[in-house]
Amino acid sequence: MTLRSGSARPDHAPLDPTPPPDFQAVGPVLPRRLSEARRKAGVLVEALPWLTHFSGKTIVVKFGGSAMAEDALREAFAEDIVFMRHCGIRVVVVHGGGPQITEHLSRLGVASEFRGGLRVTTPETIDVVRMVLVGSVNRDVVGLVNAHGPFAVGMSGEDARLLTAERRPAIVDGVPVDVGLVGDVVDVRTETVTALLDSGHVPVIATVARGVDGALYNVNADTAAAALAVALDAEKLVVLTDVEGLFADWPATDELISLLDADELEGMLPELGTGMVPKMEACLRAVRGSVRSAHVLDGRVAHAVLLEVFTNEGVGTMVVPNRPAHAPGPAVPFAGAPAPGREAGGW
Repeated sequence: MTLRSGSARPDHAPLDPTPPPDFQAVGPVLPRRLSEARRKAGVLVEALPWLTHFSGKTIVVKFGGSAMAEDALREAFAEDIVFMRHCGIRVVVVHGGGPQITEHLSRLGVASEFRGGLRVTTPETIDVVRMVLVGSVNRDVVGLVNAHGPFAVGMSGEDARLLTAERRPAIVDGVPVDVGLVGDVVDVRTETVTALLDSGHVPVIATVARGVDGALYNVNADTAAAALAVALDAEKLVVLTDVEGLFADWPATDELISLLDADELEGMLPELGTGMVPKMEACLRAVRGSVRSAHVLDGRVAHAVLLEVFTNEGVGTMVVPNRPAHAPGPAVPFAGAPAPGREAGGW
């Protein structure tokens, strides 16, 4: 486990350990306008190995939290998605819509209840959940992306039986608690999503799904994103939330965990606040499957996704598969790492 205090970034090395050139120190002293242009060129050069590394690979991004609520953050998110698509990355967006569902239910005079970080969903509210997620939020996200070109295609877990769910409880103080029509993903049919990716599109997925019993289920977006990432053999799962990442002992300390492996995360789950449990469970599910790394990022930071994908430092908390048993400590890369550095998990 790697900690850092406050907002300082972890000291990760790039894929190419050769330090990038200091463009401000090369050549003649330039006017301020050209000096700024040269600085921007340095940013692009830093991104080059990451562009090469991720081109053609799949990244699943869960869109939620404040990033969905503020116009400037929504626009920045859409720009991030379109940028990655133009870089040859196969991007899948999975979105929540909790605040929008709560607002709509409130207008109908229905109180919202949460247990263990999951929304209690009754037969009376499941249709509202579907209407808001599929008919409103999904169309909105598709529109944001398509303002930059004809890229996004909206769908739900029901379409082409993309997701199949079965009823799941919430866990509160170690005890299973019924939360109604809330489902966990037990099967993913990736054919339609893969066809969209192959044709250069960006699937945007709302997380309602039919169950094995034929009932309609509300599926937590973090859970759905993890299941999709595993089924698509994604390189990365990115979860946007309203905090910097996972803290070591919040609120007693502001030490942010920048890096931990699956076993370390599993040991922490019983102590986490209810809001973080579904997100970190999703990260654990992803890396215990075929996903190389999972990340929890602060969606309140504009372009947080680009900062994670295309910079050497990275942001937020990264979860990686376990180190091999023979690894003596954090200085040793885990098996399969392309090179020492951030994407190698920092081992």
